[in-house]
Amino acid sequence: RIAGPDGGIDFFPLGEIMGWISEHYPETLPAPVRQQLGLTAGPRHFDTILMGRVTYQPALDLGVPAIYAPLRHYIVSSTLGPVDDPLVTVVPGEAAALVRRLKAEDGADLYLAGGGTLAGSLLSEIDGLVVKLYPVVANAGVPVFSGDFAPTAFTLRGSESLPDGVTILTYDRA
Repeated sequence: RIAGPDGGIDFFPLGEIMGWISEHYPETLPAPVRQQLGLTAGPRHFDTILMGRVTYQPALDLGVPAIYAPLRHYIVSSTLGPVDDPLVTVVPGEAAALVRRLKAEDGADLYLAGGGTLAGSLLSEIDGLVVKLYPVVANAGVPVFSGDFAPTAFTLRGSESLPDGVTILTYDRA
């Protein structure tokens, strides 16, 4: 699970993982968090973030439409209207076609921030995974992937265990 039934993540131990993310994937932290942590370096791996409406809604609620600036934001939603920010594009259509188009462009990789329905619809387009395995069983909530049954093989590229029991697993598409 990537979140509880209400979308919350407060049951995950976040202490050690925040340091790991800051070091390895700082651009995947929201801009206000990076600013609080004094992280000023530019993006390392990604230049574009892809989110569904539910994942993006907290940014709108905060009044920070480009929450992952300076990344380009693509929000897949059939219910959200245009967002007044040059870094944000709302895409009402089919996400897989968008991802294929973005992958064909020059630039860095795409970061899929969720949620499970969007990830499930894009499973055929996902080239790699960074999975954070927490020592917590949620039992219910938002799944990592949801959708049709579609077994997809990935190959373990690396793993790292943190002192608080969180393990980070990196995979490439097999």
